[in-house]
Amino acid sequence: MTLKGRHALVTGGGTGIGRAIARALAEQGAEVTITGRRASVLEEAASAGLFPLPMDVSDEESVVDGVTAAVAARGPIQICVANAGIAEGRAIHNTDLAFWRQMMGINLDGAFLTIRECLKHMHGAGWGRVIAVSSIAGVRGLKGAPAYTASKHAMIGLIRGLAADYLGKPITFNALCPAYVDTDIVPQNVERIMARTGMSEEDAKKVMVGANPHGRLIAPEEVAAAALWLCLEQSGSVNGQAIEIAGGEM
Repeated sequence: MTLKGRHALVTGGGTGIGRAIARALAEQGAEVTITGRRASVLEEAASAGLFPLPMDVSDEESVVDGVTAAVAARGPIQICVANAGIAEGRAIHNTDLAFWRQMMGINLDGAFLTIRECLKHMHGAGWGRVIAVSSIAGVRGLKGAPAYTASKHAMIGLIRGLAADYLGKPITFNALCPAYVDTDIVPQNVERIMARTGMSEEDAKKVMVGANPHGRLIAPEEVAAAALWLCLEQSGSVNGQAIEIAGGEM
């Protein structure tokens, strides 16, 4: 397997799942542009085959300019990984319009803008893979997080609509739906659970670990392996799918 000569763009590529996917693609020969809002985080993550590019997926001008700069530097994007997102639970009666719009603006609008701009340059390459990092909340209802759940469901709808539009063409569209992954989001959510319930840190973490049927947090590299598989030539018939990486969630 080799992705030599392929240019990949991974949003949110400086940390967590995005970083693991970016490294996995680079290890197979791809040149990978990693984007995010914090230049210092991107620079720290950058290594052989990874090229940092500050970009805010919730800002249309930033995405247009960022993708254009990436293409100018490394050629047409052939692998687009729309990974950047936020995760926060809030009961619907405590959800104001600003919170709702922030959730949609980053998770859904960010995926839309990233994919739209990458596709403009992907058409001429004659081959492409588009992967959206959704969540198990994209196919299930996540208690206490209706806005997040709605944004992740909508990402899958976007992917399925694009897969239908591009049937018969050499570009595929798929979504990855991980359950709780061992990233920086875990301690943030632990703090929120503690604040909301009064639980200890240990018990709050058990809530997240226990939500995964196999009783452990998922490693980012497990999600990256699924992304890498979708980039194989032999995966060309996998299209429009929401692939669950959730430890046996049924």
